Amino acid sequence: MGDKNEDSVEEVEVEESGGKQGSGDAPGKSAVGDISSQVMQNPQVLAALQERLDGLVGKSTGYIENLPKVVKRRVKALKNLQVKYAKTEAKFYEEVHELECKYAALYQSLYEKRKDVVIGAIEPTDSDCEWQSSDEEEDDEENELLADEMKKKASLEEKEKVDEKEEENPNGIPEFWLTIFKNVDMLSEMVQEHDEPILKCLENIHVKFSEPGQPMGFTLEFHFAANDYFTNKVLTKYYSMRSEPDESDPFSFEGPEIVSCTGCTIDWKKGKNITVKVIKKKQKHKGRGTTRTVTKTVQNDSFFNFFNPPQVPEDGEMDEETEVVLAADFEIGHFFRERVIPKAVLYFTGEAIEDDDEYEEEGEEEVILNRKSGDADGEEGDDDDDNDPEYDPSKDGQKPSECKQQ
Repeated sequence: MGDKNEDSVEEVEVEESGGKQGSGDAPGKSAVGDISSQVMQNPQVLAALQERLDGLVGKSTGYIENLPKVVKRRVKALKNLQVKYAKTEAKFYEEVHELECKYAALYQSLYEKRKDVVIGAIEPTDSDCEWQSSDEEEDDEENELLADEMKKKASLEEKEKVDEKEEENPNGIPEFWLTIFKNVDMLSEMVQEHDEPILKCLENIHVKFSEPGQPMGFTLEFHFAANDYFTNKVLTKYYSMRSEPDESDPFSFEGPEIVSCTGCTIDWKKGKNITVKVIKKKQKHKGRGTTRTVTKTVQNDSFFNFFNPPQVPEDGEMDEETEVVLAADFEIGHFFRERVIPKAVLYFTGEAIEDDDEYEEEGEEEVILNRKSGDADGEEGDDDDDNDPEYDPSKDGQKPSECKQQ
């Protein structure tokens, strides 16, 4: 196991059983097996073994390095072929994107009809509403077994319920998108209580793909009815994608990937910006003992921070917190595009969520999208200080953070 681990390995004594052995004889098979069993049960031995194995991961066996020059030359030729394959694959994805754009136009009419039903612009016809679920089929079978009198009674009760619903007669499907957000764990974690009145005004979410010949990307459009919070009718989020191999690392290409995103400016009405909050702090002067109240504006948790993502630096170098935020952002943008928008009604009813649950999770990694003031883990370190009248910000040397969103 190496010299450094010799002191940490316990000695194991083994009693001989059975026949005698001479001084020159090798241990019996049972004795060797007992030693191996006891050694492999020793946690220190296992830890040392694992450490050695981990050190071997990624290390070359030396086979490639020791190949004859003529063989290495041929390997280089194969690598050049692999680069050409990656470039050809990129062309394939370009054509897939063009096909995606073509069908997006065909889907659009269906999405428009869905929006009109959701907001109550149109009322579906009886034929549009013909749908029988498996639960309703079971109910029909049970109803056939009921006596005529019970059928009539059930029919009257059902008619009364329908009449009551018709008296309510809400417009369209209330809180359609808000319900979807609440049903999906990934989205519900972003939605705060103060976001809900605005999300009730969300009428539609639409994805718009970049035109063929343009840099690959897509835009998420969130269409809102008139509300008391901002004047925008549409909020947008653009995702830029890399659709060709990176020259510095062509072998890592596995298809188009999101590389950056850009939000939009939200034109908040006066006093209605829920993405910021004002904190008041009391400061005590060390010498005179007098106190003063200082206010500062910090970022507030909100779904609408989604439209103010951090920017990817030109050199591509990012701190750990920014990487985590953007990784979560890219995942959510892709989820809207691939899952939520195409299957909105199934996320509203919860059926799509049941389908998603059929996949096994191999592991979880916590990602933070809402960047809270305080620390990278998303916990506001200022909360305790806000209630402390003796708090003096000069002690920690931190400057008040300013909100960048307008």
